[in-house]
Amino acid sequence: MRWRPARHFLQVAIFREILAFRGYFPATHLQMDTNLTRNFSIIAHIDHGKTTLSDRLLEFTQTVSQREAQAQLLDAMDLEREKGITIKSHPVTMYYPAKDGKTYKLNLLDTPGHVDFSYEVSRSLAACEGAILIIDAAQGVEAQTMANVNLALDQNLTIVPVLNKIDLPAADVDKCRQQLEDILAIPGEVAIPASAKNGIGIEDILEAIVEHVPPPPEHEDGLLRASVFDSLYDAYRGVISYVRVVSGTVKKGDKVKLFHTDNTYEVKETGVFTPKMTKTDDLHTGDVGYLIANMKSSAEVKIGDTFTHKDNPCTEALPGFKEIRPLVFAGIYPVDSSDYEGLKTAMGKLQINDAAFSFTTESSTALGFGFRCGFLGLLHMEIIQERLRREFDMDVISTYPSVIYEVTKTDGSEMIVDNPTYLPEQQIIQEVREPMVRVFIMIPGDNIGDVMQLIMEKRGELENTETIDEFRVLLTATVPLADILVDFNDRLKSMTRGYGSMDYEHAGYRAANMVKMDMLIAGEPVEAFSTIVHREKAEYQGRQLAAKLKEVIPQQMFVVAIQAAIGGKIIARESISAMRKNVTAKCYGGDISRKRKLLEKQKEGKKKMKAIGKVNIPQEAFIKVLKTGD
Repeated sequence: MRWRPARHFLQVAIFREILAFRGYFPATHLQMDTNLTRNFSIIAHIDHGKTTLSDRLLEFTQTVSQREAQAQLLDAMDLEREKGITIKSHPVTMYYPAKDGKTYKLNLLDTPGHVDFSYEVSRSLAACEGAILIIDAAQGVEAQTMANVNLALDQNLTIVPVLNKIDLPAADVDKCRQQLEDILAIPGEVAIPASAKNGIGIEDILEAIVEHVPPPPEHEDGLLRASVFDSLYDAYRGVISYVRVVSGTVKKGDKVKLFHTDNTYEVKETGVFTPKMTKTDDLHTGDVGYLIANMKSSAEVKIGDTFTHKDNPCTEALPGFKEIRPLVFAGIYPVDSSDYEGLKTAMGKLQINDAAFSFTTESSTALGFGFRCGFLGLLHMEIIQERLRREFDMDVISTYPSVIYEVTKTDGSEMIVDNPTYLPEQQIIQEVREPMVRVFIMIPGDNIGDVMQLIMEKRGELENTETIDEFRVLLTATVPLADILVDFNDRLKSMTRGYGSMDYEHAGYRAANMVKMDMLIAGEPVEAFSTIVHREKAEYQGRQLAAKLKEVIPQQMFVVAIQAAIGGKIIARESISAMRKNVTAKCYGGDISRKRKLLEKQKEGKKKMKAIGKVNIPQEAFIKVLKTGD
């Protein structure tokens, strides 16, 4: 082998970096001055173009080659691609040679837009100094846009407004600039017109990030402070923590500890996202990347915790994220009872990746052993169930979703009820309080009457009506959480032809006349279908649920009564007619008494079966009835 001087290898290394910027292969992690680092997030309402803009930024900065480029590049889950939504925040490191002649390291976090995943947004924003605010130039400022701007302002982030989709025929840039000023108090002239789909204005956005987003602040003591803003579990590598290094340096072989648990670990690997995991020698102040230590259990790391060096720790932890409280509860059970332990393990692994998801064990007479799970909303619940099926091959069913009620008993004691089974008997209840939400609804002015009717139907109270522009109004209402869970957003979209949008925040508890409604099938109560409802709506909901059950429960050899009951009072009923076998099929003529005898015998048999018969409800029936969209 021919000897080559060291100078040759230096030239090759420099040449590799030049080629990497041109997209031939990923760049290695460059050691850069902290002043040349920019950490920013992309926030917007649903479908305003966050993920498409992320794709264009990755292509423009040559972070991914033309061969690797594809739509929704940062949406790693199949579920995200199928539904066309972002569920998890996705970090990625890009290098951008700016017009001032310097090369900047840009750490981007793409965030979800749906209200159920606002917690993902708040965690991502905590790892940033700036945020790109995308507004659809055709639709303007929406309800979730306002919510995300408030989240960003709470974190003291610099906001870079972008008016996306200017190529659409319905785009109205001047109107959007005016809305920015009137609604969000952001100067309209600083907004950058762009089209993420056609690549218009991408360089202007990158230059604005470099110019306006401040570099990460540095601590004088130089001690390691790394905030865990997300994590996931890998079967081969253990727990992978997504970290933002606030100060100091962490590298392979370092002994680190977590403030929350005080457990000590050895760092096995550090790296950044390009957007795939790319191993690096170390992570420095301002870096957003991942850290793998010798953690074997998903319970060992808590999102919001702080990594620091074991031998030279910082004095106090970084401010963590506020504890998220689930709003919606439902029971999740394995279809096959032997999968119980597997389901428990799968949920533990999901929980490390999704701090808003919680679960505790419970059992049901109808469904066996399972878990009581907490979610931020119905979409969140649907996503968790789908991830259990796809990622862990778990076949599960869930009970009807409910919310947390506060109950005061006649003896003065207080209790929290998240499961209809635990609601005490009516005679020992003094007061039941249900959770309320403040809903912000942005709609076209033409639909104000229909939406106000919908709010009244959901037992809501309209607080305020504000005119946004000549076309739209903002309604603020207080509505019971249980009533907006199932179909409120769908009906809002339907009656406004897709132009309505909503956001909500928790607004405390209010006393209400709530009762437990049981569903009896052939006289036997089925826990899975028990719900807590308002007394005024109990009869309507009982009829609906009974009609739905009638469609999915198969016929028996006897008449099956499906009844909705409050205490001992039946408020709704449906009957499934008996299956009839033709017992006279073999009678060819002869005396009619032969046929009568056979029919009487059949009648007696059915009577006996009705007295001792049990109705086995198939799992498909549970799935069909408990699917909220049906």
